[in-house]
Amino acid sequence: MRKFQQNNLGSVVLDQQPAGYRSFKLWSVCRRKIIDTMRCGGASYRHRHTVHSPVAVKPKKSEKLSDLLKMSELLEQEEEEVKKKVEVLEQMKLAVKRLQCGGDDDVKGGATEVRRLAKDDPDARTTLGLLGAIPPLIAVLDSGDLDSRIASLYALLNLGIGNNANKAAIVKAGAVHKMLDLVNSPNKGSPNPNLCSAIVANFLGLTALDSNKPIIGSSGAVSFLVKTLRSSAEGGVNSQVIQDCLKALYNLSILPSNVASMIEIDDFVPFLLATLGDMEVSDRILLILSNLVSTPEGRKAVGSVHDSFQILVDVLSWTDSPCCQEKATYILMIMAHKSYRDRQVMIESGVTSTLLELTLLGSTLAQKRASRILEILRIDKGKQVSETFAGSIGANVSAPLYGSADSRLLGSADIPKDPEDDMLMSDETKAVKHLVQQSLNSNMRRMAKRANLPQDFVPSAHFRSLTSIATSKSLPF
Repeated sequence: MRKFQQNNLGSVVLDQQPAGYRSFKLWSVCRRKIIDTMRCGGASYRHRHTVHSPVAVKPKKSEKLSDLLKMSELLEQEEEEVKKKVEVLEQMKLAVKRLQCGGDDDVKGGATEVRRLAKDDPDARTTLGLLGAIPPLIAVLDSGDLDSRIASLYALLNLGIGNNANKAAIVKAGAVHKMLDLVNSPNKGSPNPNLCSAIVANFLGLTALDSNKPIIGSSGAVSFLVKTLRSSAEGGVNSQVIQDCLKALYNLSILPSNVASMIEIDDFVPFLLATLGDMEVSDRILLILSNLVSTPEGRKAVGSVHDSFQILVDVLSWTDSPCCQEKATYILMIMAHKSYRDRQVMIESGVTSTLLELTLLGSTLAQKRASRILEILRIDKGKQVSETFAGSIGANVSAPLYGSADSRLLGSADIPKDPEDDMLMSDETKAVKHLVQQSLNSNMRRMAKRANLPQDFVPSAHFRSLTSIATSKSLPF
């Protein structure tokens, strides 16, 4: 009732005001309503009925408008992305259609378009494979146009990059035998270098998949890769082809069943060992040799090559690459561990002094492997000398250990050195002492020669102490 009276009173007062004042009052109210509406419901003052309110409350800033703007921008971006994807999909469909139904020019253009679309887009490779681009591309290899063949090969190469499903589909569709027919046909003469480069690049990509290794290894691709490697190395034209051949051969050598087909190729292993002097390919060749010596046939093939161990020892001498040193020591360690004959050849090739130097200056892994080889050679050498010593005296004698407790208590100065003391040493200790001492002397001469020092150079006390420790403890340091 009171509110009703107040409202009536206000209306009466308003009616009593002049017309101009009433218009101004109405405009003020409408203006405030409009501003509140634009501010999404905010009000300038919280308490309209409080005339003397000294503090005005600031309106809250609404984020609805900014959210709407951001959502609009996102929708526009999504629409653009969808539009681009639809355009790319249409281009893919058109390219596959040109491969399947077009003439020679259309087929070449379709292969070029597939190559472009699959170059940098993983999703496009999957989509093109699902659209059926692989079979028509392989069919292009039977065409008579060289440019169409090369375009098709590079399109297949791009489709297989990082996509195992496409790699398996390419091999399953018969691409390996078709590629080999292009280069092994006797009526076509020597194959085109660009065609060979494209085929080698495809073999490199396809051999990365484990399920493809036995198929490609038994297809005759190894002979093609070795032949291309030799011709490229002799010509020295395209280093990329050489690298691709070595990488493909390494992928194939990972499978032990492919090693037999590799070593059956004439002069393949000697060619690898002879090419080790080239720094650009030494790392790849050592990787292949590491896989070869993992099989008995491969170890036999490497060990039968003349000066094979001397070549590997020379690699340890002239290369400063830790990777090459580690791989070369791995090959020597496997060979020394598996064959007594190979251990004898290693000792005769002077590997001991090089290994001793490597235990001081090589990488951590190379030092461990060099120490392991020295340990194998030391035990083998000790057994050999033991047998020789036992045969010379006619009986096995159990000799006391060199440097017994009694001699340490009495002191070396009080005991005169007897020439028979050397005979009382254990056979293995004498053999190792002689081997290590000989190796250290050779090592000092080599280091002096490298440093341009005179032949009568006297080593430092630190090196002499290392020599004495290694000799007394019979340990390779």
